[in-house]
Amino acid sequence: MNINLKGTNITLTPAITEYTNKRLEKISKIINDDVSAQCDVELAKTTAHHNKGDIFRAEVHIVGAGKNLYASSEKDDLYAAIDTVQDEILRELKVVKGKRISYIRRSGARVKDMVKGLWPWGKKIKV
Repeated sequence: MNINLKGTNITLTPAITEYTNKRLEKISKIINDDVSAQCDVELAKTTAHHNKGDIFRAEVHIVGAGKNLYASSEKDDLYAAIDTVQDEILRELKVVKGKRISYIRRSGARVKDMVKGLWPWGKKIKV
């Protein structure tokens, strides 16, 4: 998975970059290290003149591997915003995975019902 970090109205220090990459490791494990997946992360300070309130924003956009997911979070601390956006994107990934597994199970059940209807298992067939 390719990760692009972007800082808007904020300087990306090595500590922030390392913390963000550490938090995104869980996401790359769920995507199964797909090289075609693109993860764009934007860390921003929404305003320059406020000192209190939700002034830090973290956004994650994942494209590829059959997925197009987006999550954002605004908090008063940059690290808290990164943690919250990680939880949101993991939740979205789990929902997508659950829908895919449910679709596979329903398809298998339909095929099984079709086979049961075509082949009378309890009756012997004369050849």
